[in-house]
Amino acid sequence: MRLYLLRMLGCLGLIMSMQACAAPAHVRVIGHGMPDVDLDNAIYEVPVKDGVTYQDLVDSLKSISEGMNFVNPANFPIGDHMKLRGQDPQGVKEVRTFCNLSMGTEIILDHPEFLVFAPCRLAIYEKPDASGKRQLYLGLDRPTHDLKNIKHPTARAQASAQQLEDALIELMEKARRGDF
Repeated sequence: MRLYLLRMLGCLGLIMSMQACAAPAHVRVIGHGMPDVDLDNAIYEVPVKDGVTYQDLVDSLKSISEGMNFVNPANFPIGDHMKLRGQDPQGVKEVRTFCNLSMGTEIILDHPEFLVFAPCRLAIYEKPDASGKRQLYLGLDRPTHDLKNIKHPTARAQASAQQLEDALIELMEKARRGDF
């Protein structure tokens, strides 16, 4: 009986340690050294690798997005506009939009009101890291999170939003390294 109880406690401990190692239910694991996606947050943010300059990042985004059949219809140099008004933007502050109508069309066809979130936006910005040094970041407004604001989204729209989000995270993953 004692051996049985010890084995049961051992199994229970193993199960509990396995659960502690598993990702929480509100997180989607990305891998490749990328941060996990917090499914409760509209923003997905990644630091740009050390040694990758702002210009490297912009060139990388342009090259990789074109290879992924995205167009970049608009850029919003918010930091430049802040400077024109006499405000210090404290580093880079801009938004770049990316569209791929083969991805995301279903969302707009099923839910035209989703256009308020389109085209997909990536922000490039600097903010202090843990040591107080300015760090360059890429941030994404997650399409799957935006879709939560649509009442009764179709399964087709949900699948399309996930496909689009996955592609944009792939774009971020490559661009933050300065890949081409």
